[in-house]
Amino acid sequence: METSRRFSDLLTRRDFSRGINNDRLLAVLVILPSVVLLAIFVYGFIGQTFYWSLTDWAGLSAARTKHYIGLENYRMLFSDFGGFRFRQELVNTFFFTIFFLLGCLGLGFVLAVVLDQKIKGESFFRTVFLFPFALSFAVTGTAWRWLLHPKGGINVLPTAFGLDAWDYAWLNDRRAFTFNWHEVPSGVLIAVIALSALWLVYTLWRQKFLTAFYIGVPVGLLYLWMLSDWLSWDGSSEQMHGTFNWQSVPQYVTAAILVGALSGVAYLLWHGNRRTAAYLGVPTALLLFWYVNNGPQHFPNVPYPEPFGFNRALVGLLLPSVWQLSGYTMAIYLAGIRGIPEDLREAARVDGCTEWQVYTRVVLPMLRPVTLSAAIVLGHISLKIFDLIFAMVGTDYLPVSVPGVQVYITMFRSNKFALGSAIAMVLLVIVASVIVPYLVTSLRSEHEV
Repeated sequence: METSRRFSDLLTRRDFSRGINNDRLLAVLVILPSVVLLAIFVYGFIGQTFYWSLTDWAGLSAARTKHYIGLENYRMLFSDFGGFRFRQELVNTFFFTIFFLLGCLGLGFVLAVVLDQKIKGESFFRTVFLFPFALSFAVTGTAWRWLLHPKGGINVLPTAFGLDAWDYAWLNDRRAFTFNWHEVPSGVLIAVIALSALWLVYTLWRQKFLTAFYIGVPVGLLYLWMLSDWLSWDGSSEQMHGTFNWQSVPQYVTAAILVGALSGVAYLLWHGNRRTAAYLGVPTALLLFWYVNNGPQHFPNVPYPEPFGFNRALVGLLLPSVWQLSGYTMAIYLAGIRGIPEDLREAARVDGCTEWQVYTRVVLPMLRPVTLSAAIVLGHISLKIFDLIFAMVGTDYLPVSVPGVQVYITMFRSNKFALGSAIAMVLLVIVASVIVPYLVTSLRSEHEV
């Protein structure tokens, strides 16, 4: 009797496992064509582009052959004179991404807060704010190219009020805004240092030691930089220490990685994760030893100074891009605000919070996932932007360019396919460094739920 029951249970388990296997097999067969197409037309072409970047391929003619040259194209981009424009475009992308994120997130949140006040005609204004997001960057660039024309558009707007027209060259100003510590009034500098020191003392008094460490380390490094600048200045020359210099990139990057690793070790030790701290501490110690022994100086470097700054032509590109994407951030912020229970905000008001404190201490902390998602999407768009710049300034006379545009110019205008492939791979790594951690975190959180 018991033997027959065990045999029937075994058959049931086999049937159940067979059913699961059949379902899995059916699911694999359904998604297999998409996986094959994805592997060929996405990852296969990525691999082919990477192979091209390791060659000297310079054209489509039959006489052009490909010879393997290793990482020579990448070395030229980051160390030779031929890569000066690419290095300049990386700096432009950095500034564009920072101000693009700040503009879209800030303006989108303000618009969402205004619409959250249940104003009259809310649906109309919501549609108006969101409408630019429905346009393509090509259409936006064409319209704003006229608006930012030096002899029309925004520049002639003051004439409607009887004033003189402006003559600002929105898209043709090649000057870079550079910063010099010596031009900062000493009173303002002393005030900033004093306020920062008081804030650190207050944080330590509140026994927020970890917060003081995280903020105090970069602030301390900044103050040391400013102090060394002032001590080394003899007044005979104006050294633009605030200007970005490509020569110092290895030191900047390795110093940032080292500070982050040391902060991670301190964080793990603070929370008692000694084993993980030990795993991270070994490579951190090796990196510290290498850095102290002038390791960054062995990187390939540019044999001449290359100062960079904020190219003022970026302002003409930031205006239309923020105008178009701020409606998107407004929509997701408004959805996030409407998803917060009204009871929480009412409880904060009952406890004596002002409306400003309600948004800064209740609403904004609960909108952190929304802000992160929006920042990832906007950062992804800004890093690979091409069509807006192409529509506004073209490719023949570029006051400001980014790697996405340079890939097109290098490959299809100059027939330097190998060098263009190297630029494309660098751009892929930059975009992946933003997208992949976010996707991994999202998938992990979904799996835990």
